[in-house]
Amino acid sequence: MLSALLLAAALQAPSQILVERRLAESVPLRVGDTVAVRALASGAAARPFVVAGVYERAADPSRISRNEMEVRMHLPDLEALLPVHDRVDRFAVTLRPGASADSAGRWIEGVAFGTRAYGSRALAEQTSSTFLVVSRFHHAIGIVTILASAIFLLCVMVIRVDERKRDMGMLRLIGISRSTVFRAIVLEAIGIAVVGSAAGAGLGVVAARLVNAYYARVYDTTLRFALVTPRIVLLAALLGLGLGAVAGALAAWRVIHVPPQRLGER
Repeated sequence: MLSALLLAAALQAPSQILVERRLAESVPLRVGDTVAVRALASGAAARPFVVAGVYERAADPSRISRNEMEVRMHLPDLEALLPVHDRVDRFAVTLRPGASADSAGRWIEGVAFGTRAYGSRALAEQTSSTFLVVSRFHHAIGIVTILASAIFLLCVMVIRVDERKRDMGMLRLIGISRSTVFRAIVLEAIGIAVVGSAAGAGLGVVAARLVNAYYARVYDTTLRFALVTPRIVLLAALLGLGLGAVAGALAAWRVIHVPPQRLGER
């Protein structure tokens, strides 16, 4: 008799759902609360569910603009809420590490006629056209910034070399070779470029943190909108070395071919 009562109670107990953290905070909801859920499209009566847990949704750039909140429930419970059964619009499959996504996609398309399988990368490219445009815009800004930095560095070196023409003339007169003067100017330009690259990387890290903090608060997400990775820092350092060497060489080339007697002339 007792077993029969426990079985009946278990069968009548509300099903469980997981609630996204943002939804739980906005309602608010806690673990153990009972909520009524119904599908707007079906018009059916709401069913009670017990909140079994609160989870943090994974950051997804393709869904950030919609800013939707969600709950997770068992598939039979979801099907019972919908007006049609044994039908699905889309579903996601997580493969084991090392499994072939192409083979799994072909198998899924062969099992159900009319089903199309997409890899996560292809799906992200189709649903993230806005982010691709923004990414290309960032590339354009980066190229313009590099060109402007190169011109600025060249102007700095030309000004510094012109201010010290008389000193370089004295060095040439006491026997310092052209190649030594050339190397000294190039090394100085590389040093300035390295310091500028380090300052730029530090400024980039601070700016990225401010951008991420602002938009994380706006969208209430863990998604990072700006990144400064070691690869980006290394690329900036190499660009700084290259641009510094080129700017120093161009500035030095204007000086070493001038006779030392004329370097002191205004």
